[in-house]
Amino acid sequence: MILLTGGNGFIGRALVACLEKRGLAFRVTSRNASPGCVAIGDIRSVTDWSLPLRNIDVVIHLAGRAHVLKDEPDSAAAFMSVNVDATMSLARQAATRGVKRFIFVSSVKAGGAYSRTRQPLMADDMAMPADDYGRSKLEAERQLFALGRETGMEIVVIRPPLVYGPGAPANFALLLKWAGSGLPSPFGSVRNSRSLIYVDNLCDVLVRVIDHPHAANQIFLVSDGADFSTVELFSRLARLQGKKPLNLPIPLPVLNGILQLIGKSQYRERLLTNLQVDIGKTCRLLHWMPPVSPEAGMRVTVEYFGGRVHERR
Repeated sequence: MILLTGGNGFIGRALVACLEKRGLAFRVTSRNASPGCVAIGDIRSVTDWSLPLRNIDVVIHLAGRAHVLKDEPDSAAAFMSVNVDATMSLARQAATRGVKRFIFVSSVKAGGAYSRTRQPLMADDMAMPADDYGRSKLEAERQLFALGRETGMEIVVIRPPLVYGPGAPANFALLLKWAGSGLPSPFGSVRNSRSLIYVDNLCDVLVRVIDHPHAANQIFLVSDGADFSTVELFSRLARLQGKKPLNLPIPLPVLNGILQLIGKSQYRERLLTNLQVDIGKTCRLLHWMPPVSPEAGMRVTVEYFGGRVHERR
């Protein structure tokens, strides 16, 4: 029996569908009550997991914190409270109850915020997180592996980059909407390279590591196996929506200045820098290849987005 936390989130909903399709027995927790889910509330270090963990062999831990509210004074503490303290409380309770394997969905940001050109991040590189979120994910990884050595519970860490797909939240949804609007982008001079992963590809590898013998106590990077510049991604999304992409060749220093001027300097990293991952270890140890191509994944995502727009009209 598998326990899946965060089952009502974007990735969680896709993973539930994947587990159902494959006929696997699982239990789902979420913050709020919903059909088929055990309501657990906001996860904390004091959360009692005894009921959800009953008869569980494997935990897939998706629940976590990716953002902080603007009025929160200490973002580092907010991330650590959920991503480290609450995660470790669940893991300790899982180990006590004889759970065999704990799968932690971390983030590429635990390894680093960017990669050098043509030097993608490797799963076993020295980690260099650049923000509070990445540091919290890395600290959770370190404590989980220590717990595994102490208790014998197998730990598997998955570090995804940007995840997209039907219902994708936040940044990808905004870029998709922009590309479909017919408005020009300022990315014509951007020659970066970034990895991303379609949500069904992520779910496929998560199912693979449930019982794969070579997954135990390993860190895996995942992606679609193809990288894109921001201008390439924008152009693909525009064409899939029947729009001719127009990318203005604004020099990078000017573009950086514009982002600072409009108070969006945090988007520089996401839009202009490189963040490539090497999935060679994942493919080799797990005998895994992404089953869905980026072209197919983006097409399904665009079709879903288009359908939602028509529903609202």
